[in-house]
Amino acid sequence: MTTPDAAHPLFAEALRRMGLDALNAQIRRFPDATRTAAEAAAAIGCELSQICKSLIFAADGVPVLVLMDGASRVDVDLVRKELGADAVTRADAALVRETTGYAIGGVPPFGHRTATRVLADRGLLAHDVVWAAAGDPHTVFPLAPRELVAHAGATLADVRERPA
Repeated sequence: MTTPDAAHPLFAEALRRMGLDALNAQIRRFPDATRTAAEAAAAIGCELSQICKSLIFAADGVPVLVLMDGASRVDVDLVRKELGADAVTRADAALVRETTGYAIGGVPPFGHRTATRVLADRGLLAHDVVWAAAGDPHTVFPLAPRELVAHAGATLADVRERPA
């Protein structure tokens, strides 16, 4: 079951500033958390790969956002190579909130507190629509992947782990 009027206030303000107010009407709020990609896919009724995860990493200590489909994992070595960094690590909860303004599990792909470099895995483009967090663990919104990449200011890259 979903309810309207779901945008996190910070995300709603970001949508307004970006001229994307119409996205507010597409945000869906679920009574149970959609904190993980699997939870979100189950709640929406879509494929796991149609979920867009917004993950913060630290590349040589500088935050970077990686957008990845829900069925895949980020290969930090590929991210390191893409960025020309010496080291890439997953950011802790404090750095995620400081960088984005949102808690882990609710980080949207754009509309963050600070500007960061953004990489989007090309695998997101395999779908007509993907679903991303809208600022808290109970909200998601749909968007065409190319629009999502454009609004996030992302660089397309191949940064997903490949099966061994």
